[in-house]
Amino acid sequence: MSASWLDLPADSGFGLNNLPYGVFSTPGTAARTGIAVGEYVLDLAAVTGDLVHATGSLNGFMAQGPSEWRELRERVTGWLIDSSHRGDVEPHVLPRDQVQMHLPIEMADYVDFYSSQHHAENIGRMFRPDSPPLTPNWKHLPIGYHGRAGTVRISGTPVVRPCGQRKAPTEDSPTFGPSQRLDIEAEVGFVVGTPSELGTPVPVGAFAEHVFGVCVVNDWSARDIQAWEYVPLGPMLGKSFLTSVSPWVVPLAALEAARIAPPTRDPQPLPYLRDDDHPWALDITLEVRLNGALISRPCFGSMYWTAAQQLAHLTVNGASLRTGDLFASGTVSGPEKHQRGSFIELSWAGAEPLTLADGSTRTFLEDGDVVAITATAPGAVGGRISFGEVRGEVVPARCG
Repeated sequence: MSASWLDLPADSGFGLNNLPYGVFSTPGTAARTGIAVGEYVLDLAAVTGDLVHATGSLNGFMAQGPSEWRELRERVTGWLIDSSHRGDVEPHVLPRDQVQMHLPIEMADYVDFYSSQHHAENIGRMFRPDSPPLTPNWKHLPIGYHGRAGTVRISGTPVVRPCGQRKAPTEDSPTFGPSQRLDIEAEVGFVVGTPSELGTPVPVGAFAEHVFGVCVVNDWSARDIQAWEYVPLGPMLGKSFLTSVSPWVVPLAALEAARIAPPTRDPQPLPYLRDDDHPWALDITLEVRLNGALISRPCFGSMYWTAAQQLAHLTVNGASLRTGDLFASGTVSGPEKHQRGSFIELSWAGAEPLTLADGSTRTFLEDGDVVAITATAPGAVGGRISFGEVRGEVVPARCG
């Protein structure tokens, strides 16, 4: 790819082979759509004059569909390469450190999956030591749950320690109070652009016709609340208090070089989940930092179920997609300890405290802890593209 007149650093994760979308504002101005380029943001509302980029949400643009996504990406790339456009474009290029980022989409539905075999087996070994680590259905379908869309928030939103019922195995009855086992889940999220019709499943091969792009997700989890409530219907208050997303949505077009073959599935999934001709495993590496220290590097490429299979399963019963739907991968964990994407795995449910560089230890999160998750993937012309960061600081409970 040709160089830009913006003189981007060669190692920029936000180079011309990325061009992620976000929603930003500056002091005294309304929120609008921008594209990250190096250390800058290109103001799409101003440079295009198109009101769809002045709504404060990506939804209007995403609903226009793949042909419009491709056309705008090609136009922006051309503007940033061809110096004849510099005079028209440069006045609308703003320093990224001088803008405020907002939730990029108007949230429709939120679904979270459970698609890492390593994560599922770790959890099974902890809590069902006398049974097979995977439940009988796990290798036949992507397990998931419907989350609370209203508590999906932008990176940087404070993480208020949740309150709820907890019951330890040694206790006779539950108690109420702040979660003592506040955790993270390092995940990858997929944003739906093009809706689908109620009653019509979306096949694996139509994934790219509906999914606009990818972001980083932290599905904060209160493990003690979750453990007491999840039988028989699954997570509720242990998950619904906050889910954080990164401000930048990387378009699928930027991830062609990151596509890899998925793991071997045994047994072979049912026909609607077979993806031999449409593989959408992605070579994405996440990094999890606690108070600035790197504690884990989960590998998304090892996920058993891909996002295309998750979308096919999500709609196989006829459930419709809406612009602004978000579905997340579930905790990304690899086979090695340093690739585990949650504290419940890193500390083995508290039995093996994690030792930090300053000598302190953690089993689960303490008030004042700051967790930051970043992600990168191979770029189309070498180097790596960045998904940015999702960050949150734990603040004390407000049980009242």
